Amino acid sequence: MTTHKARLPKPEERELSEKSAERTQLESDLADRELRLTSLHAELFAFERQYLRQVGLRYAELDELKALLAERMVEHDPGQERLHRAADQARARAQESQAAAGTEGLEAPPTFAPTAEIKSVYREVARRVHPDLTSDRADRAKRQTLMAAANAAYKSGNVTRLHTLLAEYEGSPEAVKGEGAGADLVRVIRQISQARNRISEIEAETEQIMRSDVFQLRVRCQEAAHAGRDLFQEMARRVGEQVATLQRRLQEQPVEVGS
Repeated sequence: MTTHKARLPKPEERELSEKSAERTQLESDLADRELRLTSLHAELFAFERQYLRQVGLRYAELDELKALLAERMVEHDPGQERLHRAADQARARAQESQAAAGTEGLEAPPTFAPTAEIKSVYREVARRVHPDLTSDRADRAKRQTLMAAANAAYKSGNVTRLHTLLAEYEGSPEAVKGEGAGADLVRVIRQISQARNRISEIEAETEQIMRSDVFQLRVRCQEAAHAGRDLFQEMARRVGEQVATLQRRLQEQPVEVGS
């Protein structure tokens, strides 16, 4: 009676199996990190717009009053070069403040409160479509376009669009895998390297964000909120008091007729 021994996997097949498992774990880790980074960007954008609406506009108003006051002093004493320089500097600061605060979109500041569903779908899109998980140039370009669209859909809360983007990629020719253990192993190793590089980039970008002024201000606001305080309201009130003071000074200071 003839017995057939099970074929032992070749060395490259065993390594492919191990590397594929490693890649799967990295894909999951990368998707989680992309989700956190994209959420952080969206949260800080919403926070910054809220700051500009509640506080930034008041600062712009304050700098404008300072510029007007400095220019009024020049009118009273036009021969003082020092006053001219101070007025020019004050006007430049006022213009910078107005440009920074702006007005577009401040009437109704955006909020960012992603649902569990959209987080889950975005994570799956990132796991399947992330451009750093392919070595093929054409596939990478397509993935980059899809991920940019996925980021926009996630930030706007459009879960339907995320489902559509995922289905679009899954049905594309680029999603079809090649055959052969040797070729597959090379692709998997390159995907692992690319995923690790992207994870390192995300870590560096996250650290940079956490050192930024807007992130630190957000931390302070969160700490104040836990203590039952509204830091934006407190800041706006202090700036408002300065605005009122400068408004009184401008009203009390007469304008030179014919100057």
